[in-house]
Amino acid sequence: MIIAPSVLTADLSSLGSACKEAVEAGLDWLHLDIMDGNFVPNLTFGPPVIKRLREHLGSGPIFDAHLMIENAEESYMQYIEAGCNHLTVHVEAVKHLHRLVHAIRDAGAGAGVVLNPATPIDSIRDILPDLDLVLIMSVNPGFGGQSFIPTVESKIRTLRSWIDEQVSNGGRPVQIQVDGGVKAHNIAMIQEWGATNCVVGSGLFNSNGSVKENLQIILNALG
Repeated sequence: MIIAPSVLTADLSSLGSACKEAVEAGLDWLHLDIMDGNFVPNLTFGPPVIKRLREHLGSGPIFDAHLMIENAEESYMQYIEAGCNHLTVHVEAVKHLHRLVHAIRDAGAGAGVVLNPATPIDSIRDILPDLDLVLIMSVNPGFGGQSFIPTVESKIRTLRSWIDEQVSNGGRPVQIQVDGGVKAHNIAMIQEWGATNCVVGSGLFNSNGSVKENLQIILNALG
């Protein structure tokens, strides 16, 4: 299980230090929530901040950018040039998904697709062989601190079966990422459903302990 800390839940006044703390705790991935104020109500940060984070942290961490934006087809290169290793775009927001996925991969980044809680899993069936990652939202995007929606279980299990079949036929392995309300009390269950990558926010960045201490609680829960 890959643990990808959601840096948006860290102290944004010292974002670079918070990200460095996560990396020093042993976390290789950093999950960057990019919101444009249109596709989702909130507005976060963009390529200039990401570029500075990359300069601050060096080439080691994997920058996993979740693009909750309406213009991903026009702006994706800005995020890759800023230092992102993975770009994940919403099936609900992209007009030409196949073309964008291939453009991202041709530019040297990993390509993923996101599904909101109400979006049917069948919407990505045809594009699955071209993906590196599928992000299943277990909350509605745009706000932190929401409760986990347990009905995503069927999506994760269906996707797991599709990927296993794809790999058995010589196709690409695809990561299943889950984002929203993931904490120590439910992460083992999510892994059992078939997820391989979990975005964790307040379960890591909180006042109860350091990122390293909170990560150990999550790892203990995974067994």
